[in-house]
Amino acid sequence: MRILVAGGGIAGLTAALRADALGHDVQLIVKGELGDGCTAHAQGGIAGAYGPGDSAALHALDTLQAGSGHGDPVAIATLADGAADAIAALVAVGVAFDRTADGSIARGLEAAHSLPRIAHSGGDATGRAISDALLARVRSSSVRIREAAFAADLLVADGRVHGIRLLGGEEIHADAVILATGGAGHLYPTTTNPAGTTGDGIAMALRAGAAVADLEFVQFHPTVLTGASPFLVSEAVRGAGAVLRDADGRRFLLGEHPDAELAPRDVVARAVAGRALAQGSPVLLDATGVADLAERFPTVDAELHRRGLDWTRAPVPVSPAAHYLMGGVVTDIDGRSSLPGLWAIGETARTGVHGANRLASNSLLEGAVFGARAADSLSTSPPDSLPPRSQSAPPSDLLPEKNRDLGNRAATFARAELQQLMWERVGLLRDDEGLADAVHRLASWTPPMPRTSEEQEDANLLVVARAVASAALDRTESLGAHFRLLPAPARHAPRESAGSRPALIGAR
Repeated sequence: MRILVAGGGIAGLTAALRADALGHDVQLIVKGELGDGCTAHAQGGIAGAYGPGDSAALHALDTLQAGSGHGDPVAIATLADGAADAIAALVAVGVAFDRTADGSIARGLEAAHSLPRIAHSGGDATGRAISDALLARVRSSSVRIREAAFAADLLVADGRVHGIRLLGGEEIHADAVILATGGAGHLYPTTTNPAGTTGDGIAMALRAGAAVADLEFVQFHPTVLTGASPFLVSEAVRGAGAVLRDADGRRFLLGEHPDAELAPRDVVARAVAGRALAQGSPVLLDATGVADLAERFPTVDAELHRRGLDWTRAPVPVSPAAHYLMGGVVTDIDGRSSLPGLWAIGETARTGVHGANRLASNSLLEGAVFGARAADSLSTSPPDSLPPRSQSAPPSDLLPEKNRDLGNRAATFARAELQQLMWERVGLLRDDEGLADAVHRLASWTPPMPRTSEEQEDANLLVVARAVASAALDRTESLGAHFRLLPAPARHAPRESAGSRPALIGAR
């Protein structure tokens, strides 16, 4: 089979290598340079290194609880059960995980995990180690690599995906397309994501009519260094004992959640943002009581010293930033989407493992587990669609070509304007009035006719922003990362209740 993989992070590289090993003709395309996606930036480790008293079942329970009970139990069990094989496969391609004196993989603790089960490499350089090892292996394989190839749209004929059209018009045909283009951190003005994370795969899938879900659930990382250039301070630092303090030096999270600094990320992020707003200054991450910071967290330590900060002597200012999108293209546990011929993996996909709030260090694991499963499923006959669920037609204003009907009401937009609107109206704290305003304003903007990479990214961001805002407006109750300040009026019934299946947008 001719397999076309779009995206070069852990999910895309894993799928490409596995498909190549199974004898498929594999082409891997990335819009920039290979290795410049989110994986290499991941300071946190990969969950699933189980020790005494721990198990895949306990990991699955933690994952479900962190996701506010909204996750898919079958997908979560698949993730946890696949952890041992995924970590072993990474070791086999050359990832040097940190080890204890007896040679076993060292296990770290992160928020909302009941036991230490996080494998790290180079302290806080796990993503870089994984990316480097997978890139070396894919470059020595028969996978054909093409850089500077911006996937613009899916090629769909007779209800099936047959390839991808690149920006500029070139068409690449394939028997199966795997989208692994990452998330959409640049919907917001401040994000931990690298520059190219603009929702490209999700926008392509929406334009083609594939089902998406859970886009209202956007995770904001609570501890990002303040300043012109956002830099994430790994959650593992809090797992090692660092605490968050207000301007008066008080540990304010003790009154917010029994787990304080190790509460689920949505709880910590909202508390950090609320305290910063109340006191008029950033909160402080205090790691002065943690031993061996430079040895345990060399990446963070080096960046702090570059900024003139000595975190061994004084707390450092932090604030929340957009970090991870829990929703995406709806798939089954093998990565199949609702469109035959299309698979989605990694942050582009909505597998159901993250629910309403992602558990720390499950993202690298998801990419490894479901990337391999997608490749393994390529030779089997794909179903015409996912198992039956409640479905809805795509709102017409999600699709850029429909906006030509807006006539004089349509207006151009700047990316910064979109990002600020999303932060103020569809950010950490939401209310019905703000969400309705965001939906209205986003619908009034028309995307550019893409000629350049930046224009294509802007068009994609607008498509995904509309879907995120619409999904957030429809979910009238607070759940996980989707937090409403006041209950919404019952203008219409939500597509699905919190305890049932997720609403699908764009399902055929």
